[in-house]
Amino acid sequence: MTMPTAYTVAVEDATPESGGKPSAGPVYRSIYAKDGLLQLLAGFESPWQFFSDSVKRNPGNRMLGRRRTNGDSKAGSYVWLTYQEAYDAAIRMGSAIRKCGVNPGDCCGIYGSNCPEWIISMEACNSQAITYVPLYDTLGANAVEFIINHAEVSIAFVQENKLASIFSCLPRCSTRLKTIVSFTNVSSVHKKEAEELGVSCYSWEEFYQLGSLDCELPSKQKTNICTIMYTSGTTGEPKGVILNNAAIMAEVLSVDHILLLTDKVATEEDSYFSFLPLAHVYDQIMETYCIYKGSSIGFWRGDIRFLLDDIQELKPTIFSGVPRVYDRIYSGILNKVSSGGSLRKMLFDYAYNYKLGYLSKGVPQEKAAPLLDKLVFDKIKEAFGGRVRLFLSGAAPLPRHVEEFLRVTSCATLSQGYGLTESCGGCLTSIANVFTMMGTVGVPVTTIEVRLESVPDMGYDALSSTPRGEICLRGSTLFSGYHKRQDLTEDVLIDGWFHTGDIGEWQPDGSMKIIDRKKNIFKLSQGEYVAVENIENIFLQCPLITSIWVYGNSFESFLVGVAVPDQKALEDWARNHNVTGDFKSLCENLSARKYILDELNSNGQKHHLRGFELLKAIHLEPYPFDMERDLITPTFKLKRPQLLKYYKERIDQLYEEAKKAAKPIS
Repeated sequence: MTMPTAYTVAVEDATPESGGKPSAGPVYRSIYAKDGLLQLLAGFESPWQFFSDSVKRNPGNRMLGRRRTNGDSKAGSYVWLTYQEAYDAAIRMGSAIRKCGVNPGDCCGIYGSNCPEWIISMEACNSQAITYVPLYDTLGANAVEFIINHAEVSIAFVQENKLASIFSCLPRCSTRLKTIVSFTNVSSVHKKEAEELGVSCYSWEEFYQLGSLDCELPSKQKTNICTIMYTSGTTGEPKGVILNNAAIMAEVLSVDHILLLTDKVATEEDSYFSFLPLAHVYDQIMETYCIYKGSSIGFWRGDIRFLLDDIQELKPTIFSGVPRVYDRIYSGILNKVSSGGSLRKMLFDYAYNYKLGYLSKGVPQEKAAPLLDKLVFDKIKEAFGGRVRLFLSGAAPLPRHVEEFLRVTSCATLSQGYGLTESCGGCLTSIANVFTMMGTVGVPVTTIEVRLESVPDMGYDALSSTPRGEICLRGSTLFSGYHKRQDLTEDVLIDGWFHTGDIGEWQPDGSMKIIDRKKNIFKLSQGEYVAVENIENIFLQCPLITSIWVYGNSFESFLVGVAVPDQKALEDWARNHNVTGDFKSLCENLSARKYILDELNSNGQKHHLRGFELLKAIHLEPYPFDMERDLITPTFKLKRPQLLKYYKERIDQLYEEAKKAAKPIS
């Protein structure tokens, strides 16, 4: 059985079920790696070489930029550090780290939002073969405390507005953490507080002066641990994912390789907009790639309200986003088109369908409808600064209608990928201008082999005519294990294959579609299994909601849910039905709840959900699920145990309501 074709090749046969191990499909590689996976060239030992080589080639080129802010807090133009200036800063900071008694192989924390100091701190660690450990900007003090102690972090670079968070847990970390360096300034109060705990605290400038440009750099090896990156997970304590130098470098080179073969590599002329958290592998790999190619990186101000303003000022050529951001952009553009009058909307729809027709036939983006791009879609391009040529999407599946819309209207290539911290970022990616890959995460990158493993309990068969199963990965960009957790490592690394926990389905062109999650399955009281993520993804296609959590358990025979309505859609419904009140009161309105419940179930029926997969009751939540209440992870995945704890009382009420409604009248 060898189904995938066109963009993948089978390099090993399927294996039948044996000795309690489930069957597995054939092993596939990308056609771009059919003769062997991409290997590191001799002499590549550390990502530090990517940076130092770029400095030698282009010392005066712009590297790291941030917007100048005036006294009235208005943002001005971008102000830049050159490659040479950033290099000198990294050398001096690395030298200062060593003077604090931190040695190669020790751990250094980095805590804060994306900014030039984050990258300089990272490169300072790379220069001295010190392992850097991102302290998540979104996980709060408890997780920061856990990571500092678990990774034995002895020095940390910290954004000024995060110092309070560090100091709140410092009494429980001070046996490990001995030096704190602020990205900017540090108050005398914080210095005194640190001294009382035996911790040294420096401003950025003070630490810079402590270092020297005249210092010897230690030798580096591929097998050195580059970073320990903690993943939040949906349950339990954070897990420290160990990524060595070889994995980071191979991942960066695979990005370059696939762009070389299918689109256009980054150059010194490119600029990248940095706003996705550097504490996550997705953005970190992209910024390391830009450094490798000598491109410039411009940072956002850290405020979502000014995101588009920052983009328009920077005018980037490469933009990495996540579905939540792209969905907001899509909704905003649609609203503008709808409010522009019927004639303008008619012209837009004509241009959209005309270009879509040519893209569907395989015509490249720039040749599909160049005149209509100028006449109709140019304003959408200008919203991103007018220069973006490559959009990347990751972290979660991009809804098909949003992907299609951006492919048609953005006048740029869009590529959706799939990856995990454990795979050092992207391990599958869609190919530029291959329209059939829309709605998929593409094919394996050139450092990775992929196979599907059957999951009999969920009815997924990797050997069927439409192969479905757990996505398993093997290759040179995988993690080395979970820090101090050999037990967890052995759970997922079996016979050389990393088991992702995601369920995939091979498509006829050799691309992969994510269809489910292995762990999020439960049994209802009547014995029916429910794969809840698949159900949530179907309900999310209903335009009336922006988020949904579906709940069920083995003591109940039906499902209930908590949904966050789209505010405009609910207010439009209220206006049309003469219902008054603010958004919060509308969410409590029984008629509004019934309306959205009926629409969700109608949408579910259209997508062939079975009766027990539909909802019997729903709670409308006016506030989006957020990290402040610990309801989602930093990558916007639902934290199901925490959601149940938070909404337990409401869930019990929903079950009670639904059972009363189902009782026959006596």
